[in-house]
Amino acid sequence: MKLRSKITSKYQITIPKEIRESLKLSMEDVIEWSIDEKGIHIESANKPFLEYKGFLNQGSSDIKSDIGKAWKERAKRYSK
Repeated sequence: MKLRSKITSKYQITIPKEIRESLKLSMEDVIEWSIDEKGIHIESANKPFLEYKGFLNQGSSDIKSDIGKAWKERAKRYSK
């Protein structure tokens, strides 16, 4: 399926309805763009917070270390 969007003078585009529905996008959602040798890829960046449940240590811990671990795990998930 090929769909088109026109770029406005402010470099904005309208996401076609079929794509919005497929990605389950709504107003104020965030999308991520990536480019590789195969082309441009767009995906929803909205991830439910509870998806990360249990990832961080509970109780007293090193918060900087925990945040670093969370960022590394997130980077792994999005680099696929």
